[in-house]
Amino acid sequence: LKGVDLNIPRATIFGLLGPNGAGKTTLIRNLTQIYLPDSGSISFMGEPLQPKHIMNIGYMPEERGLYKKMMIGEQLTYLATLRGLKKSLAEEKVKKWLAHFQIEDWWNKKVEDLSKGMQQKAQFIATILHEPELLILDEPFSGLDPINANLIKDEIIALKDKGTTIIFSTHRMESVEELCNEIALINNGEIILQGDVRAVRQQFKQHIFEITLEEGQIWPASLAEKFPVVQQSGLSFQVQLKADEKSSSLLREILQTGTEVVAFHEVLPTVNEIFIQQVQSYHHG
Repeated sequence: LKGVDLNIPRATIFGLLGPNGAGKTTLIRNLTQIYLPDSGSISFMGEPLQPKHIMNIGYMPEERGLYKKMMIGEQLTYLATLRGLKKSLAEEKVKKWLAHFQIEDWWNKKVEDLSKGMQQKAQFIATILHEPELLILDEPFSGLDPINANLIKDEIIALKDKGTTIIFSTHRMESVEELCNEIALINNGEIILQGDVRAVRQQFKQHIFEITLEEGQIWPASLAEKFPVVQQSGLSFQVQLKADEKSSSLLREILQTGTEVVAFHEVLPTVNEIFIQQVQSYHHG
C-alpha cells in the first residue's frame, strides 16, 4: 500500500474496489490487525486501533474458514465465545440466527455436508453474532444463488440501518451501485478514486441523454445533424450533447417536431464503466 488515506463514516456501506492484486486484502488485513502497517496510523471510533478492538470487528474473508468436520451449532458457538460472548449467550444467539434464516435443523450438521452457499450463510452468521460495530465483508455474495444473495443483502442493509459500519470488498459492480454509499478504488496499492457513489457517477458523466419514443415513431430527420444519435436500441435513442447545450432545448426541439416521447433521462456511467476506464487509464498513463 502506498499512502492510502481513507475516512469511513459510521453507519455507511463503504465499497472497497480494485482489480486482483491491487491491495484490497492487504488493507483489510491491516484493519483486522493480521498485518501491522510499517508506517502511518489507523484509528477506530476515534482512538488508535488496538487489539481490544477485535471484539468490535466482524470479518468474513473471501477464503471461507469453517472447520469442515465440526457441527454447525458447536462451531458457531465456539467462534462467538472467541469474540467474548459467554457460552450460554452464544448458544442462544446462534439458535436465534438459525431460526431467522429458517435453518434450525443445521445445528447437528457437519460443515462438509452443506453446499457452498449454505456454508456461506453459516460463515455470515459467525461474522455478525457478536454484533460488531465494524463489519468487513470480502466478496460476500460469491457462490450464492439469487435468493440467498438477496437474503444476505437485506441483512447487510438492516445492520447498516442499526448503525453498523460496513466495508464491502467486491468485484460485482452491480452490488456496489445497489448497496454502497461511498467507494474507494484501489489500484497498485494506491487510491485512484474515492467519494460518494452518486457524486462519482456525476463526475464522469458524458452528457448523454436517452430518449424513448412511442411505438411507431422514428428519430426526426430534421434533428439528425444537430443531435446525432450515438446509440440506438429499439425505440430508445442516445444523444450526446455538447458541454454548452441544455437537455431542455433537446427535449423542446424533439417535441416541436411532433414526435411522441415516452421517456427522457440522462445516462450516467455505471460504476463498472468508471472502474474499467480508471484502471485502464492508470496503467496506460
